Amino acid sequence: VQLQASGGGLVQAGESLRLSCAASGPIFSSWILAWFRQTPGKEREFVAAIRRSSSSTFYADSVKGRFAISKDNAKNTLDLQMNNLKPEDAAVYYCATGGTTNPERSPREYKYWGKGTLVTVSS
Repeated sequence: VQLQASGGGLVQAGESLRLSCAASGPIFSSWILAWFRQTPGKEREFVAAIRRSSSSTFYADSVKGRFAISKDNAKNTLDLQMNNLKPEDAAVYYCATGGTTNPERSPREYKYWGKGTLVTVSS
C-alpha cells in the first residue's frame, strides 16, 4: 500500500485548505483511513479518521467543527477539508491506514503512511 498526501501550503489564519491523499494497493474495506499531524519535537498527533466501509468519522477535539474528513472509495482518495485554520494547526500532515479496524488515535496502530504535506498558518 502506498499513500501520497498533497495540498499543503501557506495560508493566513481563518482561511481554508484542502488536503488530499491518494492511495494505491490493496486497501481493505474494514480499514480505518486517518490523518495525523506533527510539529518538530512532538509526537505525531491524531487529527481525524473515517471508516472505509461507512461514513463514520472521528475527530480530535481540537479540530472538531472546523475540519471534515471524507473519502472516495472508487478513486481511493482521502481528503481533509480544513476551515478556519489557526496558527496551532500548522504542522506536517500525514495520511495513514492499515493495521487497525478501529479509529485508533495512536500513530503506532497504523501500518502504512504517506509522506507528509506541510501546512503553514500565519497569524
